[in-house]
Amino acid sequence: MVLCECGKEAVIVTSWTNRNPGRRFYACPDQGSDCRFIGWVDTRCQRCVDIIPGLLRGKNHAEEQKNKLEVRVKESEEEVMKLKKWLIISWICFICYIVYF
Repeated sequence: MVLCECGKEAVIVTSWTNRNPGRRFYACPDQGSDCRFIGWVDTRCQRCVDIIPGLLRGKNHAEEQKNKLEVRVKESEEEVMKLKKWLIISWICFICYIVYF
């Protein structure tokens, strides 16, 4: 059991700051209390630091990522069509070569 400066049993809460996203820490059970930071429950996770702030930015970030992926998909589809055309042309040339020679 971890006690707060005021003598009450500390509660575990989660930080959602960019510096410590997803980290759990001990805090005073009284919201708005002047009690200082008590300590971390867990260790810092680099993956959380990399991922959670982006998730917290919300819809705009997700929309931006979606738009980037849609552009990549469109470019890939255009490249596939281009390759299909070259494949058809090469087969036609091959057939013409076989027939005439």
